[in-house]
Amino acid sequence: LWGFVGGVPMVNQRQGNGDIPATSPESDAMAKALKKLGFTFVGSTICYAFMQAVGMVNDHLVTCPCHAECQ
Repeated sequence: LWGFVGGVPMVNQRQGNGDIPATSPESDAMAKALKKLGFTFVGSTICYAFMQAVGMVNDHLVTCPCHAECQ
């Protein structure tokens, strides 16, 4: 799964909650690949949330103390 982000976490520079998307091109590709493998309850939004949860994407706001910790 890390291949969808090139093996390294994507660190975004989010300024506000409105800047955080529900999907990305990477999560679109992940969802498509998983569906091709037979997964049925999977979509781009679920994949993006998974990527955030496991640290593949750092969407902490730049004002959040966790943003620097997660780099």
